[in-house]
Amino acid sequence: MVATDRGSAELAAKAKKQLASGKAADPLEKLRLVCLSRGASGIEGIGRQFRIIDDDGSRSLDRREFYKGCTDFGADLSKEEMDQIFDRIDKDRSGPLDFDEFLQALRPPMSSARRELITKAFKKLDRTGDGVITVEDLRGRGVYNCKHHPKYQNGQWTEDDVFKEFLRTFETPNDADGVMHPQLRSANNVSTSFVSNQQRFSFKRFCVRVHK
Repeated sequence: MVATDRGSAELAAKAKKQLASGKAADPLEKLRLVCLSRGASGIEGIGRQFRIIDDDGSRSLDRREFYKGCTDFGADLSKEEMDQIFDRIDKDRSGPLDFDEFLQALRPPMSSARRELITKAFKKLDRTGDGVITVEDLRGRGVYNCKHHPKYQNGQWTEDDVFKEFLRTFETPNDADGVMHPQLRSANNVSTSFVSNQQRFSFKRFCVRVHK
């Protein structure tokens, strides 16, 4: 935990330094740095902010909601810069921004080392070797232990319920099918605001085991 806190503090300090330099000309990069200046959970924080103002639960943002979310989060962006970010993500000018697409665009690109680790983790989980991960794969010994999940311990969930929830973590909300697909986009969802700390920790702990 100490190492994690130190890493978060270093990330925040680096982002603050970049912001102070004034070299972040790209509005999206500027917003990304504002988030990272608050540590490793900064992007999760802006996700929570937008979720609060999503009154109708549509998981999408119109321009007015986007302005308000950025402002309430404390991002020092002009209206023109916010428009640039909105239009950049809403490429087809269809109107509202898909919430998850916005968070995906905001996240820093994955390093090659992290991509390799996630690929190894995926292959280890995919016990049947069919290119996707299902509940059946997770039932294997040494793959994913659900016994410490609080809802399993109190009898609220079965083992399969825990597995299904784990898989749901990596799915696109509007395209959920109970299967984890190999696209790294799914692994990226570990860092969005709709993933609980417990679920994120479970996957990261599994990746550490694979790395060892």
